Amino acid sequence: MFCIGLAILIAFVACNTPSVNTEKIIVNDLNIKIFDFNVNTLVCYDETKNGVIVDPGMSSKSEQKMLLDFITKENIVVKFILNTHPHNDHTVGNAFCVKKFKVPLVAHEAGLSLYNKENRRNVFSPKYNILISNGDSLTFGNQIWKTIYTPGHADGSICFYDENNKLVIVGDVLFAGSIGRTDLPTGNSNQLIQNIKEKLIPLGDDILVIPGHGELTTIGKEKRFNPHL
Repeated sequence: MFCIGLAILIAFVACNTPSVNTEKIIVNDLNIKIFDFNVNTLVCYDETKNGVIVDPGMSSKSEQKMLLDFITKENIVVKFILNTHPHNDHTVGNAFCVKKFKVPLVAHEAGLSLYNKENRRNVFSPKYNILISNGDSLTFGNQIWKTIYTPGHADGSICFYDENNKLVIVGDVLFAGSIGRTDLPTGNSNQLIQNIKEKLIPLGDDILVIPGHGELTTIGKEKRFNPHL
């Protein structure tokens, strides 16, 4: 159990593939299934069964099946596929999801050139149907998420802030005890740290942080203990 002072239930579930861990959390009225496909791929949905997929990182047919089986079992209607930033480990499953669910692929406009470069590595290169900007809202089911533009790890890096459920999905911007790497194209350490301090830290100590890799944390914990901040 990961205690963060919120009404959160965390259940660890065994998978058919031993190397892939899954975790399900329930935050108020939002269900979040986390698949560790080398990245934290999220399936988020509520009581309406409308949902989104964040950072599809499936790189094998077995991982694709695992994601699809869960969505089918839970009767989830996927509304959007969301990318937090333009790195291949977070976008490698885009093609499968777009082809399977036939829904819009969403990303920040500033990362489009990098996204196109990454997606050309895949057999099927999906088109970004919706390009969002800082402050834009994304709605599905009863949920409203706000887009926060947080470059530094890469151009086009965004976080999805759910004010009602007190959580933020941060991609590779912030980790438990660390921050995103900045040695890849368009990385900028000063910009990254500034964005974390100015755009994420003010959200509040009790905000649950769901990163693109590794364990969950909170804004308060990172503000107190993260050596990079």
